[in-house]
Amino acid sequence: MSGPADRSPGGGPAERQDVPATGAASPEPAAAVVARREGGRWTPQRVVYTALAAVVLVWIAVKAGEDLRRFAVVTLNGLTLAALFFVVASGFTLIFGLMRVVNMAHGSLYLLGGYLALKMQESWFAEETTIVPTLGGGGTDADYSLAGWIVPLVISVAIIGVLGVVIQQVFLRWNQGQDLRQALITIAISVILADQMLAAFGGISRDIKTPTAWPTSVLLPGEVRFGFFRGVVVLGAALLIGLGLWYLIKRTRYGKIVRAGVDDRDMVSALGINVQLVFAGAFLIGAMLAGLGGVLGGTMIALAPGEDSAFLVNSLIVVIIGGMGSLGGAAIGALALGLVDAYADVYLVFGDTDLTNYSILLTFALLVAVLAVRPLGLFGRPA
Repeated sequence: MSGPADRSPGGGPAERQDVPATGAASPEPAAAVVARREGGRWTPQRVVYTALAAVVLVWIAVKAGEDLRRFAVVTLNGLTLAALFFVVASGFTLIFGLMRVVNMAHGSLYLLGGYLALKMQESWFAEETTIVPTLGGGGTDADYSLAGWIVPLVISVAIIGVLGVVIQQVFLRWNQGQDLRQALITIAISVILADQMLAAFGGISRDIKTPTAWPTSVLLPGEVRFGFFRGVVVLGAALLIGLGLWYLIKRTRYGKIVRAGVDDRDMVSALGINVQLVFAGAFLIGAMLAGLGGVLGGTMIALAPGEDSAFLVNSLIVVIIGGMGSLGGAAIGALALGLVDAYADVYLVFGDTDLTNYSILLTFALLVAVLAVRPLGLFGRPA
């Protein structure tokens, strides 16, 4: 027999409704259900991008077959370039992706860190000068000890870290959550820093010297020679930084406080934690990574006006590809960007047609392809 509760107000049997019990999980959003159901389907969009990926892989395989040794060197160049991108972008990921602070002056901190280290190295650590034959009849070249590279690096990274905290406390702290205002303020800071660096250091491309005692290259299997600094120092630094940041964010109390403060600042403050001090520490780490990247990049590539904008764009691309706040996504995004950049600079040649000048377009094509398939990035999640 059906009781009163089983009947509708009109006297008929009531329709059964599934009401979640207290404490049960809330129903899955309709958009999430649709996305999950279509995740395994071969949509026309997915077929097109899979075909394009297959074409790219075949193209790379053909180029590798033409000259395997050259392909190995180009691939190593891409890996070390990706390592440099990751060092810079990891600080940007911590500031922008995790803390949701828009710091468009990150590239300026990169370039300023490199210039400061260069100036200290030339002023303090240039040792005995030797004559180097040149087309003009002679030139000078200075020898540098290990301390001549390490000490400028440490001091420069510390200065950039403090400068980053000053920017955060003076200009960004009172604009928390106002993305447009933060972007405009930090763009203005980057323009001012760019003009000051141009006036102080000139417009000529310059590079930081490695210690004279370091080898210039290492011999790899297959009679492949590759730069010692790129293959050992830069790649090793990227691996150590990646592991250190992962442990800091995922395994330490400080990392848990940072993540909790981003999600619910009021609750963390109610627990007696100084959230602003925690955020200042995170900004310090992010700015120091930008300065470290500037020293590594100034040694591996060069320092020149415009590099600040270039590395800011690269950091944005890495974070967008990997997903906001994902350290692993930043590593994969940097790897993809570095390899695409290296392959495009060498292999965009079809017969007599040289398209390497248009290699920058492949960078944005990579970004468009990832966003078309994964709008939140490879490992991104809704805020």
